[in-house]
Amino acid sequence: MRFKGAGHMAIVALRILLFTNQVLALNLDVNNQQSIKDAGSTAAYNMMTWYKENGTDNPGFISRSWWTGAALFLACLNYWHATNDTTYNDEVSIGLQHQGGSGGDYMPSWAVGIGNDDQMFWGLAAITAAEYKFPNRPSGDTWLTLAEGVFNDQISPEGKGWETTICGGGLRWQKEIWQSGYTMKNAVSNGGFFMLAARLAWYTQKNNYATWAAKVYDWSTTVNLVNNKTWAVADSVRAGSGGPNGCSLPDHTEWTYNYGTYISGAGYMYAYTNDTKWLNITNNLVDSLFTTFFLPQHGGVITDWECEASDECYKDANGPLFKGLTVSWLADVALIVPFLREKILPKLQVSAQGAANSCTGNNQNLCGNRWYGGYDGQNSMENAMSGSQIMSAVMLQFLGTSSKPVSTATGGNGTSDPSAGTGERSGPAPLSPITTADRAGAGILTVLFVALMLGGVVFLFMDP
Repeated sequence: MRFKGAGHMAIVALRILLFTNQVLALNLDVNNQQSIKDAGSTAAYNMMTWYKENGTDNPGFISRSWWTGAALFLACLNYWHATNDTTYNDEVSIGLQHQGGSGGDYMPSWAVGIGNDDQMFWGLAAITAAEYKFPNRPSGDTWLTLAEGVFNDQISPEGKGWETTICGGGLRWQKEIWQSGYTMKNAVSNGGFFMLAARLAWYTQKNNYATWAAKVYDWSTTVNLVNNKTWAVADSVRAGSGGPNGCSLPDHTEWTYNYGTYISGAGYMYAYTNDTKWLNITNNLVDSLFTTFFLPQHGGVITDWECEASDECYKDANGPLFKGLTVSWLADVALIVPFLREKILPKLQVSAQGAANSCTGNNQNLCGNRWYGGYDGQNSMENAMSGSQIMSAVMLQFLGTSSKPVSTATGGNGTSDPSAGTGERSGPAPLSPITTADRAGAGILTVLFVALMLGGVVFLFMDP
């Protein structure tokens, strides 16, 4: 765990006083609601110690990887939704809107070299906030507007999204011609866009989003990103020969979150259309995910084996996020399609227990990369985020129908600017000003307790 400055040390002291019983081990009973909440609280706190809070004029921005901010806020939203703990809501609210940029499409001027997948993750964070009825900011864009802005940008040539010159359709991985991924069309960009479109269809109850979702899915099967016979999900295709539509044969490297995007999109399409076609797709992809990544040799714990065995996940920093995102989407699918709960929950419980056993590092509940075999010494922000995600996901058994993601037909706020991301905004939607109070956010407690806690912190962390 990293401690920087008096404010961080004071937060640590306060946390120790409140959660003394969690310091020595991240204990977890997957059948006990309070045990899961306690473990989730510890994991969420650890991930947020890495975040440079709101003492910045660019809240939500994580310099080494811009999309990581979206993944962080997704983890925070899932934690709040599962536990009702509002500790991090200020940071999420401020940063999630601020990173939307002036166009309301998550293309801010300060994020250079944005990929379609990067932008998509921010759109998914925004639609998640809408589905969970996370309060909109007092001014500026609503969460629905921001999600619509990403969708609009990704279907337009101006946004460098969907295009047909390579492989007959699909989204490029990266938007700019100078980027190495410009000629690649990968599963996470297209599966993520499929999911975003399907979730917008569910939330708004508008068929144009469902039409786009079906279009993306059909294209994905045409180029074999999704094999609708074996239900394998490949990583990517490129301009080339060997495949259909002037496309290469797929790169069959497999990642959990590629499967997760298509599972979530299909689940939401079933929830919207009630068409058994989409239920069958969801079921088949879930089974394929379980067979591919929940391996008996790892005790049935979800594993991104392509990179975990070699430690490449940890070195890359992106890899540790994949399975955390995937388990969060599985939990949402089990809520949106309730009769899948009994299939999904036991798998989540096994992985949650494995994650708890890996989040015991240095007697400080630091989370490792691998969720099997105990703590592996690979502490990072991304590992902590995935640790938080699985604890939120396993709360599934205690969440009733009132926790189901909402739509505008079931109480969701439909206020939005549907032209966001098109350059033809129907009205001004300025970003909320970043006030002094905003910058303080949840750190107000730090100011109040600094004088009291500093001495205690020094004492607690002295060598015996």
